Amino acid sequence: MLKKTEKVKLIIYQKPTCSTCRQVYGTLKESGVDFDTVNYYVDPIPKKKLKELLKKMKLHAKQLFRTKEPLYKAMEIEEKNYSEDELIEILSLHPELLQRPIIEKGNTAILARPAERIKEIL
Repeated sequence: MLKKTEKVKLIIYQKPTCSTCRQVYGTLKESGVDFDTVNYYVDPIPKKKLKELLKKMKLHAKQLFRTKEPLYKAMEIEEKNYSEDELIEILSLHPELLQRPIIEKGNTAILARPAERIKEIL
């Protein structure tokens, strides 16, 4: 007897007003896949979850920063020698510094920038 396999649901971590997030959201809707959304401005991503997403994306925290944000420059993130944990803490406390959207599916996650990267996880 074959076991019924359960589909893994996609989760999009986004800022709904972001144009790239809207583009990815539209692609997901058109594809007909089942997905959940997390507006991380309303529900910030906890430090533990950020660590998990980074591991799944095979990225370092520094790679998730929006380097053109005024706060990034004001906090001198580029100049200071923050540890990985400190960088993750900063991202969890300041969602405006986080690159977006992040798409998670089971044991995999991607930073969907540019939006076409969504095809890698569908």
